[in-house]
Amino acid sequence: MDSKLEKQFRERAVELGNSGDPNALPELTELTRSPAANVRRLAASAIGKLAGLANAKKAVSALVPMLRDAKPQVRQYAMKALKAYGTASKCALSDLRDLAISPVEPEYNNRDAKRAVETIEEALRIAEKQAVRCCQRCGVELEADEFARSQKAFQRPFCNYCFDEVFMERRNFEMKVELQKKIRAKDGTWVQSDGERLIAEILSAANIRYRYDERFRILDGYAIRPDFYLPEFDIYIEYWGMTTADYKIGMLKKQQLYQQQGKRLISLYPKDKPRMQKVLMQKLEQYR
Repeated sequence: MDSKLEKQFRERAVELGNSGDPNALPELTELTRSPAANVRRLAASAIGKLAGLANAKKAVSALVPMLRDAKPQVRQYAMKALKAYGTASKCALSDLRDLAISPVEPEYNNRDAKRAVETIEEALRIAEKQAVRCCQRCGVELEADEFARSQKAFQRPFCNYCFDEVFMERRNFEMKVELQKKIRAKDGTWVQSDGERLIAEILSAANIRYRYDERFRILDGYAIRPDFYLPEFDIYIEYWGMTTADYKIGMLKKQQLYQQQGKRLISLYPKDKPRMQKVLMQKLEQYR
C-alpha cells in the first residue's frame, strides 16, 4: 500500500475511534481488512474504544477473525478490544484461551489473552449473578459490561457515570502532559527534553520503530507512561532527566514496577548525552 494512503487510513482509524460515534463501526470493520498491518491494528483499537456504544455483536464479529491475523500486534489489539465487550465476546473465549498458552505466541500476547479471558469470564459471572462487582468511586453495583469496559480502559471497576468522570480527569492530565512537549525530533515527534530528542533521533536513524509516551498498564493497579517502547523488541527506554527528591522517589518506584513485572528496561541519564548513541546501542544489544 502507498505510504501516504496508509497514513490516511491510520489517521482515519484513530479519528473514528476517538469520535465516540457508533455509526463508525462499519467503516472500521472495513479497515480491519486493510493490507497494512498498522491500519488493521489501529482499527481494532478503535473498535475497542466504541465498547458500550457500538453494536456489540457486530463489533465482536469484526474482531474475532483478527485473532488469527499474521501480525502479532494486530492480534494483541484485537484481544484488548474484545476484552472491552465483555459478555458479547463469549464466542472468542476458546481462541483467547489458546493464545494465552500458545508457546509460539509472543509473551505479551500470552499475557493480554489471559487478561481478556479473565475479564470476559468475570463479566459472564456478573451477568449470571454469580458474582457482584461495585464501582470503586460510588459503590453502585455494576452491570457486566460496565465492569468489562472499565477494566479494559482503567483496570479498575467503574459504573458508566464514574467512567465518564474518570475519563475526563485522565484526558485533562493527558492534555497537560502534551503541553510540555515543546522539542521536536527530526522525525517530527514532539518530546519533553533534549535527552529524549537525542534518543528519538538515534532510534529513527537506526530504523528502530518506537512509541513515545504512551500510557501502558504494567502492573495491577498502576498505569505508567514509558518514555519509549520498542514493539519489535518488547523493550522499554526511560530517560531519567531530573534530580529532585520527588522525581528520584518516582523513578525508583517506576523501576521497581518494571522489575516486578519482568519488563526489559533500558535506563538512560543526562550524563549519557555526550555519547548517547553508543550507550543506547550497547544496552540495546544486550537484549538482542
